[in-house]
Amino acid sequence: MGGSFGKGDASKACITETKLETKMVEAMQRRASKGSSMKSFNSIILKFPKIDESLRKCKDIFKQFDEDGNGAIDPQELKHCFQILEINCTEEEINDLFEACDINDDMGMKFNEFIVLLCLVYLLKEDPSALHAKTRMGMPNLEATFETLVDAFVFLDKNKDGYVSKSEMIQAINETTSGERSSGRIAMKRFEEMDWDKNGMVNFKEFLFAFTRWVGIDDIEDEEEENV
Repeated sequence: MGGSFGKGDASKACITETKLETKMVEAMQRRASKGSSMKSFNSIILKFPKIDESLRKCKDIFKQFDEDGNGAIDPQELKHCFQILEINCTEEEINDLFEACDINDDMGMKFNEFIVLLCLVYLLKEDPSALHAKTRMGMPNLEATFETLVDAFVFLDKNKDGYVSKSEMIQAINETTSGERSSGRIAMKRFEEMDWDKNGMVNFKEFLFAFTRWVGIDDIEDEEEENV
């Protein structure tokens, strides 16, 4: 398995902690070279409801692969999921993806962690050495949502290095709320919500976890627990 993320030992943006993160950053840099259709941070916020609706439809997919019905996908269930979706990954790659997205280290991925993993798979399929086309995931509507998320990150990543810094986040917010005194505070709050390993740089995985909170995907778990 690859090493774990966010242990506080990455003080510089040029340090990548696992092979998976290296691939993730390289894939994002390639995608960033194509530019972003997003024009402002507000344009990202306006897409929240549609993204929320699309991601919530994944709940049935999640339940299908949660074979023992315990509310989490374990490594064996994930391997079976990849087989059914015809996602071609080595066992090491699957283990690295699982470890990267199992942020509670409890050997079980909750729904929001599963969403993040699928989106990372979508991004990594941009790899020119990959044999399978993106559409092989068999979920075109979901892939369109993932592309929107990639596009949003590219908009924030002004210098196209595969990370979002505090200054880039402030610049993105300022482009939307020029002249408002609160814009810097809003930018810092959003950045702190993304930078959960507190190393001053946000990678795509961190952005995705923050995004699932912003659109309320985490609330699905709470709602279901209350209805039990």
